[in-house]
Amino acid sequence: MQKNNTEITLSWRFNPEERQTVADMYWVAFQEKLKIPLGPIQNAITFLTAVCDPNSALVARDTAGNILGVAGIKTAKDGLIGGSFAQLRDVYGTWGATWRAAMLSVLERPVKPDVLLMDGIFVGAAARGKGVRTKLLNTLIEHAESHNFAAIRLDVIDKNHGAQRLYERIGFVEVANSDIGPLRHLFVFQKSATLNYSLKNCRSAAN
Repeated sequence: MQKNNTEITLSWRFNPEERQTVADMYWVAFQEKLKIPLGPIQNAITFLTAVCDPNSALVARDTAGNILGVAGIKTAKDGLIGGSFAQLRDVYGTWGATWRAAMLSVLERPVKPDVLLMDGIFVGAAARGKGVRTKLLNTLIEHAESHNFAAIRLDVIDKNHGAQRLYERIGFVEVANSDIGPLRHLFVFQKSATLNYSLKNCRSAAN
């Protein structure tokens, strides 16, 4: 077995000039789900670059400072990937923005003040299998605990079995499962699972 010698450092936020790098990585990770509402690729990258928020990201880097992976978070005010109707219209035109906004609203999730909602977690192809995703998740758990969140929530589509197994090994538990019905033809997945990591249980065990 090849030894993993990758050194990883984690910090909050990325630099504004790294927006396109993050947008490119986000698109690679989620293009199957988003290729209809955000495609074609040139438009998707333009939109994602414009709307991604550097302050809503936990970033993993190598020793040269290159981004290896990102974990986004979402609050009532902002998130890693947001965007207004006007920003959609700037890229896709009025009609294109109208039907895309309707589609994307299906993916919206409610934000609770005591739950840290994840807004995407993704790792670059060259860094996969090196523990980057696990480090990001463990650091998010520490962050949520130190800020007195009751839980962390994320959603994973039914085609991403490997990611769900990783989340469950870390301690996330599936609490809901949603079927999008006929919309599966637009989003290329049938169901999504909601997973929670309960910090209340951790505190009770510690006490």
